[in-house]
Amino acid sequence: MTRRALVVTHTGREDAGIATDEAVAELEAVGIEPVHEIDWADGIDGLEFAVVLGGDGTLLRAAEITRGTGIPLLGINLGHVGFLAESERDHIGAAVRRLAAGDYEVDERGTLDVRTLLPGDGAPIIGWAVNEATVEKRERAKMVEVAIEVDGRPLSSFGCDGVVMATATGSTAHAFSAGGPVVWPDVDAMMLVPLSAHALFARPLVVGPGSVLAVELLTRTGSAGVLTCDGRRQTDLPAGTRVEVRKGAVPVRLARMTSAPFTDRLVSKFDLPVIGWRGRAANRRRTARGHEG
Repeated sequence: MTRRALVVTHTGREDAGIATDEAVAELEAVGIEPVHEIDWADGIDGLEFAVVLGGDGTLLRAAEITRGTGIPLLGINLGHVGFLAESERDHIGAAVRRLAAGDYEVDERGTLDVRTLLPGDGAPIIGWAVNEATVEKRERAKMVEVAIEVDGRPLSSFGCDGVVMATATGSTAHAFSAGGPVVWPDVDAMMLVPLSAHALFARPLVVGPGSVLAVELLTRTGSAGVLTCDGRRQTDLPAGTRVEVRKGAVPVRLARMTSAPFTDRLVSKFDLPVIGWRGRAANRRRTARGHEG
């Protein structure tokens, strides 16, 4: 049986072509047939995994392409942060060989199911997201007036630039830049983060996996907006639209090759200052000296 792997590449980076050629050569060297993204539409079956060369945006595109297949995605970072990536540009060969040998673990990340109810009696528009679903104002010069609901009960209403509803994975993306909390990926939770809200109570919220978040565009001001899922898929929202977000039914599966804790990833990706940290061993020594005294 032929072994196959999907290859998804950033289309706007100058060095992406060279990196892709290297990944393809490594796949062929270990007996795996590379299937390029352009061929995926032909319905090729039997893919073992996907090699994703680019940044987080490319990995989100790969998640969209492979949704529902269950194949793990390995991100190889060609950009700056690449928070979802597992490997760097210089380690393409080693990463591909480990994938081929099955030397990796799979990290399942939660997603969002997004249901949009437009005014009238039309059928709901069904969407999804890995990182976040964002309701934002359509016109630059105007705020959007929204009402926020949690678990079927109204919480608050205000004018704002928008509202971000995110997964734990998405807590380091748009929600983070809006002032939301960083949530460890093993926390089964969703967040709601208002964007530049004109209100006394417009704090980020963290809710459990069974909750349902909803944002309604109020009709009294004729507010119009736009829904964006993962920065990729957009839906125009006239006044009176309701957007409901709940825990997704289909997770995204990421290939992981290191057991380093999430704290280390935060420090590395955000270049956080940890100079002066002495750690647990130093604390034990200090405690022992105190007992001796």
